[in-house]
Amino acid sequence: MEFHQALIANFSFNRLVVSIAAAAALGLPAPATAQVERFAVVVGNDLGQPPDGALSFAETDAARVSSVLLEVGGVRPENLVMLRGQDATTVRRTLIAVNERVRLAGRQTVLIVYYSGHADAEALHLGATQLELSELEQLVRGSAATFRLLILDACRSGALTRVKGGAPIPPFELRLGERLSGEGAVFLTSSSASEDSQESEDIKGSFFTHALLSGLLGAADENGDGRVTLDEAYRYAYSTTLRASSRTFAGTQHPTFQYEVRGQGDLVLANLEAKAPNRAWVKLPEGKTWLLFQGSQEGAVVAEVSARDAARRLSVRAGRYFVRGRGPDVLLEGTLDAPAGANVALDESRLDRSAYARLVRKGGIRGDARAAGSVEVEGRLRSSLKDDAGACSGAAAGLAIALQQLTLTPRLGWCRSGFDNPGIRTTLDEYDLELSAMRVWDAGPVSLELGLTLGAALLVQNFRTAGTAPRRTTSALQLSPGVGVTRDLGQRAYAYLRGSASTYLFRTEDSQTQGSSLVPSLAVRVALGAGVRF
Repeated sequence: MEFHQALIANFSFNRLVVSIAAAAALGLPAPATAQVERFAVVVGNDLGQPPDGALSFAETDAARVSSVLLEVGGVRPENLVMLRGQDATTVRRTLIAVNERVRLAGRQTVLIVYYSGHADAEALHLGATQLELSELEQLVRGSAATFRLLILDACRSGALTRVKGGAPIPPFELRLGERLSGEGAVFLTSSSASEDSQESEDIKGSFFTHALLSGLLGAADENGDGRVTLDEAYRYAYSTTLRASSRTFAGTQHPTFQYEVRGQGDLVLANLEAKAPNRAWVKLPEGKTWLLFQGSQEGAVVAEVSARDAARRLSVRAGRYFVRGRGPDVLLEGTLDAPAGANVALDESRLDRSAYARLVRKGGIRGDARAAGSVEVEGRLRSSLKDDAGACSGAAAGLAIALQQLTLTPRLGWCRSGFDNPGIRTTLDEYDLELSAMRVWDAGPVSLELGLTLGAALLVQNFRTAGTAPRRTTSALQLSPGVGVTRDLGQRAYAYLRGSASTYLFRTEDSQTQGSSLVPSLAVRVALGAGVRF
């Protein structure tokens, strides 16, 4: 059988197949009294050869694969060898030694060989050394294992959303014989042959691996029977990867699937109830997407349940977790304790609640929250300008756009002042067009603002008198440093109080010299308003 796979599509799928193939091996047909012994060699190396750049997650991925195989893959600790940062000689000797143990096992066996790191069409790049693909293929093909699986995870790193594999290269070819001598084989890829596989810094891994592992922990268990089948896991991983990758610059990623297992129905990949004594069930509320982190928000992402998922329970190792829930306009964060054997329902009321704008200022989740909009309406009061008619009271409306660093608000305003003297009545209408840029700091229940407003004002003065007094119109520029405080009133609404020290620049003409000049006038303005996010 020939297996053609470009390195460009390898990164995500390889880790996943480890979990699936190990679990699938649990379903290999065998006599009732026989046992299936599983062996694994897991290799990770962050370093390659020039011009390879240092990788971030290759050795970490090897550790994750090892944990998955030990916890749910049925590999005993004495049958697993993990090599991190080792050279080609060490990898070669390890494979030879494990093959000898497989030969002496005397029962049905499964051999899983996993590699994460740099490679090209000819060899794996293990630091300054190389392991030829042809030699690696012979070491795997020559094993006496009943079921053999070779997984190559070659990647190149990028920016916030990485594209695995870097520039496309010619596909390499592995000839694993006419047919595996075992009872089955499973192939699962994170993308189609013409697409890149992607990962996210926020989840510290690939979209597909993240989705599949979440599914195996319970997110794919739609019927709630405590068992995740191959069909359930793949359908969940496919739809979740498709949805997540559709928001990235690299474009939509379509996982692909092919497997051959004889004598079996729909394989059970995860039997969650069997792990209950050392694990806990966590039930997550509907209507929001939830992420679970190990220990704290700096810990590894354990699993995710989307707002669209029918299954809302996850089976996790007993311990403490940091949870983050995102709704259409709110972010919830806090800790959750999951004791062994317990069924824990997450209580949203015990979590810290942040409005959508705070989510944007935190950098969003998975990079898809870049801005938040809201409509604001305020009442305002400005002190008297030089030679003005007194305090000016009025209103303004604006559209606030919250970005990660600044909140930008274009605004239209109006205010009126006036005075009455014997024989004359004066009114002054001020029309403002403004743009404010505010830096916002979230501090507990309130948000503090500091920034600058630029604007233009048109002042129209009307006179009522027994004589003739023509209307007078004056324009001015505004420069207003300001401060403010905002308090959320619910998931969408908020109230604010802002103050500014405004400098108005008027152009005036000297009647004697016939010249004109800019004359400043200072004023203090206070605004009390409310906003609604959309």
